[in-house]
This record gives sequence, C-alpha cells and structure tokens, in this order.
Amino acid sequence: MTRNNKKSGFLDGSVEDQPALAATVMVGSLFLLGFQDALVKLISSEVSLWQFQLLRAGINLCMLLTLMHLVWGTRADPRPRRLFPVALRSLFLVCAICLFFGGIPFLSLAEIAAGLYVFPLFVALLSAVVLGEKVGPGRIVAILAGFTGTLLILKPGSDAFKFVGLMPIGAALCYAATILTTRRLCRGESPVTLAIGVSVGFILVGGVMTLVLSIRMPVTAADYWPYLFTGWHPLDWWVLGLITVCAAINMASNIGLAKAYQSAEASWLAPFDYSYLIFATFWGYVFWNTVPDILTFLGMALIACAGATVAWRDRKEHRSKRANFNRSLR
Repeated sequence: MTRNNKKSGFLDGSVEDQPALAATVMVGSLFLLGFQDALVKLISSEVSLWQFQLLRAGINLCMLLTLMHLVWGTRADPRPRRLFPVALRSLFLVCAICLFFGGIPFLSLAEIAAGLYVFPLFVALLSAVVLGEKVGPGRIVAILAGFTGTLLILKPGSDAFKFVGLMPIGAALCYAATILTTRRLCRGESPVTLAIGVSVGFILVGGVMTLVLSIRMPVTAADYWPYLFTGWHPLDWWVLGLITVCAAINMASNIGLAKAYQSAEASWLAPFDYSYLIFATFWGYVFWNTVPDILTFLGMALIACAGATVAWRDRKEHRSKRANFNRSLR
C-alpha cells in the first residue's frame, strides 16, 4: 500500500487540537470500556488472564484488518511513521492493561478504577522526572491528596487490605507513560496504527505466557490464583462470545482514546477522563449490586479532585506560556 496524502479525518493523526471532539470521543469510549471491564470480571473464573488477552487481541487484529480491507481501504495504512515510539507505547499499554485486568477478579470495579485513576498524578511526576517540567507547590499538594485518596481505598494495615490492590496502581504508572508517549511521540500516527501495535503486543505477551503456563505451572500458585497462573482453559461458546464482544469494544475504544489524546491537551481531557469512575461504579452496581463504602467514595473524590487540580494548573500554565509567546511576537 502507498500512503495517501489526502486527509481522511478520524483515521489520520491529528496536527490541530479539536477539544470538543476529543471530549465526546473520550466519554463514549470510557462508557464502553466500563461495560467491557464488567464483562471481563464476569468471565474471569472461566478463562486465564493470558488466554483472554491472547484471544481478545487476536480477534481485535482480525477485525482491524477486515475493516481496513473492506471499509477504509488505502486510507488506513497500518505502517507506523516511526516504529520505536509505536512499539514503546504498545509496551506501556500492554503492561498497564495486564496489571489492570490482573486485579479484576479480586477487587470491585470501583476499587480497580480508583487505583487506575491516580495516573494523572503519575503524569505530573513523570513530566517532572523524565521531561524536566517544573512541579510547583500546588501540584505537590494535589499529588499528596491523590495518594491519600488511594490509601483510603486500599486501607493498608487493616483486614480489608489486599496486596492485589496495588496492581491498578502499577497500571496507573504504565498508563501515565502511555499518555505521555502518545502525546509526545505518536501524535502523527494513525489511531489504526496505534491499535494494531497494541494488538500485536498483546498477542506476543499473551501467547508466550499462555504457552509457558500451560506447559509448566507453579502448582500452589495455580491452585490459589488460577486466573493469573494458568494457561489455556477449555472454553464454552458463551465465554468465547463475550470475549468477542470485549474485543469489539476494546478495538473501538482504543481507537477513540488514541484519537482523543491526539486531538487535545491531556490537561483539557483530564476532567472528562474521570467519568470512568462513575461508569465503573455504575456497571458494578448493575451487574453485582455493589456499592462502595464511604471511605472508598471519599478516596475516589480526593483522587478526582487532585487529578482535576493538576489538569487545571497544567492548562493555566499552558495558556500563560502561549499568551506570553504571542505578546513577544507583537
């Protein structure tokens, strides 16, 4: 295939900000992802984490290739403009999703979501450590407040604490790295290219882990943690059907989120991103009648306020720098 120089809208990388489109696409994608996560929790006793990732990614890739051939044609050229940034982004996102889904059978959707949503605080920290950006007192207070909210949810030192509750925190760190990589290094890539990169990454990781754990399983770990430490499971048709639904949702949502982060500043999108906390709580109630306790609600509120504060300060600083730059041109 040859690259088509003509722009094709949604399939192309973004060179100009479109905040309204980005916010709409993000909220819709997160609503679907909340539903997908509920389905994963529903079938987690029937399938291993690695088998699920392998099958979902394989179905994702087949769907993407079919759409490229039948619908998008040459507009959806899957070749990356730069291979290494796409591969790096895929690695970060694969790690984030494996950690996130790894805790799904053991935690409520609200707890998983709250752990993941410390990622804006990690974005601020990584921006300071990796990119050398300044972290002022306001950001430091917001980061401390966000981690206080995390402690309220995890409840370390109490009987309610679960070590597996740290998995979504690790997912948040990897997801923050994904966001920075998408914004800084992959803005000119097609969302289809980014989605294919992630699918290939999951096929490699899921395939290797499924094979290794199917051949040699640590017996004690496999008995107590079959979702994490077993390989291939025989599947009923209804389980395979739900995995296919998850694959379709995942494909659409990943393309949507990639487009959103390409189309607007992360600071603009942050408040909309927190809608996932609402959707996760909603789907947890719909499927399992689960209502978080008061400390979890308080922790979620602290995390959301901290993340929104960091985003607001980032946006304020960005506008100030842009205004100063415009004045210098006069």
